[in-house]
Amino acid sequence: QVQLVESGGGAVESGGSLELSCVGSGFFFSESAMGWFRQAPGKDRESVATISYTGTVTYYSNSVKGRFTITRDNAKNTVYLQMTSLKDEDTAVYYCAGATETASSLYRGAADYWGQGTQVTVSS
Repeated sequence: QVQLVESGGGAVESGGSLELSCVGSGFFFSESAMGWFRQAPGKDRESVATISYTGTVTYYSNSVKGRFTITRDNAKNTVYLQMTSLKDEDTAVYYCAGATETASSLYRGAADYWGQGTQVTVSS
């Protein structure tokens, strides 16, 4: 059974930092592109960042580029999202996703697996 379990969400002040983690199981994590998406209240889900199965290729949305960093540890079946300089508009439920496709395809939404999501709330 495929599982993606996110953790690390919470409430933080504007300008602060958080790191999200996502542990995958039940699929070939080390052969899958992984990524983070988010959905704010009343808005569509959007891509945040994706990473290739080797960890060498990454994609970021313009809204988080330079502030967020996606990394992975295939030995731990874990993908991370380090978020810094958080803004109120980063408030959303953040979802981990995996795909047998490329990181580029995953960034465009071609996910095979989804986590349940973790809430991130940024307040000024």
